[in-house]
Amino acid sequence: MKKADFSFKKLLLLGFGFFGISLVWPLYNSYVPIFLKDFELSSTLIGFVMTIDNIFAIIMLPLIGVLSDQTRTKLGRRMPYILVGAPLAAMTFSLIPITRAWHVLWLMMLNIIFMNFFMALFRSPVIALMPDITPSEYRSQANGVINFMGGVGALLAFFAGKPLYDKNPGLPFYVGAMIMLIAQLLVVLFIREDEKYKVETGEKVRFENVYKKTIEELKENLKDVFTSKEKSLLMMLLSILLWFIGYNALETFFTSYAKFQMGIKESTGALVLGFFSLTFMLFAIPAGFIGSRIGRKKTMTIGLSIVIAILIGTILSTKIITDVGLLTKVFFALFAIGGFGWAMVNVNSLPTIVDMTVEEKVGGYTGLYYFFSMAANIIAPPLAGFFIDKIGYNTLIILTLAFFVLAVLTLQFVKRGDVKVS
Repeated sequence: MKKADFSFKKLLLLGFGFFGISLVWPLYNSYVPIFLKDFELSSTLIGFVMTIDNIFAIIMLPLIGVLSDQTRTKLGRRMPYILVGAPLAAMTFSLIPITRAWHVLWLMMLNIIFMNFFMALFRSPVIALMPDITPSEYRSQANGVINFMGGVGALLAFFAGKPLYDKNPGLPFYVGAMIMLIAQLLVVLFIREDEKYKVETGEKVRFENVYKKTIEELKENLKDVFTSKEKSLLMMLLSILLWFIGYNALETFFTSYAKFQMGIKESTGALVLGFFSLTFMLFAIPAGFIGSRIGRKKTMTIGLSIVIAILIGTILSTKIITDVGLLTKVFFALFAIGGFGWAMVNVNSLPTIVDMTVEEKVGGYTGLYYFFSMAANIIAPPLAGFFIDKIGYNTLIILTLAFFVLAVLTLQFVKRGDVKVS
């Protein structure tokens, strides 16, 4: 891939894919646990329910990533998955408040499973398009642009979601589904994949050959992680697992923590997370440039340190401040600062992973990234829910802090994956 292949305009258009995905998840994580309380479930059980979707994702994302590497169609290797997955994901996402209103738990669970199945179908292919169209030396900056667009999506979810939710709890889901679908269609319409990944007219691709190559490459990728003498890939993926356990525990239960522990309205708690997303979005592009300038590992370490500092500040503020109004303002300020650090971590992590492999295996390595991040989503909610049930909501911030500290330690063992110059 040549430097001339880098296109800021293409990245902005591709960013709509991440925008749509990032719009859905904050709404899902903020309000579904509240919906599940209608069924008188414990926090531990709600945590387990919130991982059902991730069980599908942890199985599917590495497989779909590798499968898309091997796919050849007239549209390319990534686009078919977006065209199938996005409309079905939008439909099932919009059905969540409807199944809640029907108050049939098994039906709501079935819908949640299908919604996350369809989201998993196209997530890896969308994200893999970034390294597909971007040379190595620009990937931190490119991921900054993509995450900026994702930040816009999350920001829209939190800030527009609050007034919509206050008016009607179903509105954030209906509007979010429609916007997500439109965003994915923009990617399909305006991003063109490399011609070498398209089939010629009349050419046939045998599915059994694609499947066989997919399984072989998946085994190779897992071998790279666990049996390679050089442990950078394993330690980077372990770092990703650890910091996403901390982040997902916080994201899943923060609105509940705000409401049941601190007496803050759940929509206001979601808005606090919105300020985190706002500063993440604003700093996403600068974080990419910082990573390319001083190194991705150093940038991620600084970012993790910032997040750790604001978590310590959160713990101290709950001990010192008794006025709920003032404490809410302090939360807004701390989480706004935390967004800067999270941008430095998140923007530089995927480029680090994909720069440990070759162009032909980018989808597979993107799948590995999501395998470990989604594994965190399986571990975090029930783990956090267990501590909440046994000790109390005050354990949430402490648990999050512990995993971010562990991530800093494992990150120091990563020796590869920094910027390559072509």
